[in-house]
Amino acid sequence: MSISEGANGQAGGAKKVAYLMSRFPKTTETFILYEILEVERLGLHVEVFPLLRERDEVVHPGAEALIARAHYRRILSPEVLAAQIYWLGRRPGAYVRAWWRALRGNLGSRNFLARALMIVPLAAAFAREMQALGVAHVHAHWATHPALAAYVINLLAGLPYSITAHSHEIYVDRTMLEEKIRAASFVVTISEYNRRLLRELYGDAAAGKIAVIHCGVDPEVFRPRPARQPDTRFTIVCVASLQAHKGHTFLIEACARLRDAGVPFRCLLVGEGEDRPKIEAQIARLGLAGHFALLGRQPRDRISAIVAEADVVTLQSIMTPSGMSEGIPVALMEALAAGRPVIASAIRGIPELVEDGVTGLLVPDQDATALATALLRIYQAPELGRQLGAAGRERVLREFAIQRNAAALHALLARDWAVPADSFELTGVVSVEG
Repeated sequence: MSISEGANGQAGGAKKVAYLMSRFPKTTETFILYEILEVERLGLHVEVFPLLRERDEVVHPGAEALIARAHYRRILSPEVLAAQIYWLGRRPGAYVRAWWRALRGNLGSRNFLARALMIVPLAAAFAREMQALGVAHVHAHWATHPALAAYVINLLAGLPYSITAHSHEIYVDRTMLEEKIRAASFVVTISEYNRRLLRELYGDAAAGKIAVIHCGVDPEVFRPRPARQPDTRFTIVCVASLQAHKGHTFLIEACARLRDAGVPFRCLLVGEGEDRPKIEAQIARLGLAGHFALLGRQPRDRISAIVAEADVVTLQSIMTPSGMSEGIPVALMEALAAGRPVIASAIRGIPELVEDGVTGLLVPDQDATALATALLRIYQAPELGRQLGAAGRERVLREFAIQRNAAALHALLARDWAVPADSFELTGVVSVEG
């Protein structure tokens, strides 16, 4: 072997950490990709274990090397079957216990129960592979299926694990969430709003193992550009997957009001998703086809260039009836890093990034009239937009830069975590906030 590996999880002097996520590489999850690259730059060695292989046509710069060495496994494969036999022979009690807890814990959710039937065998295969690689710690992005896989790996291989909890997985369906938190060494969440929510749900002891570490963006990639050529059209940019909770329908309605007010504008929508037909139909119905361009998925460098063309970046996030909504959108961090003014909904953790009248403008969610008024305000007062954008970049540099926040996570991942007991008791996790 070219590098030394062992039970202490060291590879060539670097501690080995396994990252678990639902899909990889996923265009909309740049925060995971660039977090991995940054914690590796800081000295950890990361092994990537996706539950599913994503086959996006667009791949962000820097992803290729991780894709090439990611550990993709099919549920119906000799490796997965061999892992079941291995754990039945080596640790039959732990293997049966993993199945029992996963099935019992997910009985309340038909969707989660069906996924558990696939995740437990995959996790068994991952556990065996992680042992062979000398992985010392497992980190799961998202508290749903990746966290369940980490939980099973902990039961089988004794590897400590941690979780980053973002948004819908703690807002919509909390099946087995308490048990996953209980067994984790520590939990990272992206906003103070989320930590307050988890404290309300599971008490102060749970909150004691939660660190607030914001997602981050690279302020060198998203940075103020030289003044662009004058354009008679007011340019609105929205970077978001085309899904209901992103609130495109209210943005389109607001743009109709701008048109009726005589504002010359164009609106660029970056992203893809299942709501594209509905969005296209609404644009056509309101006679706005000449004002909108749907640009689909784009790599990070192209998004940076599109944002640089914006007079304003907006994201009219909503809370759907199921509870689905944003945490703190990375797209807004990118826009502020680029010095562009933003308009966003005042929900969940967004006010931790966008301070109304200081780093952007906040409006109520599902309120097209309020959004149109805010857009018109930026159109009529471009100097206000420049002031908000400049203050927003300062906020990002202080609290949302990937280098700063990945360093905080690196410090936690680099610690030696004893396998936690089945309780919330844990000390030493300190909140990392701006």
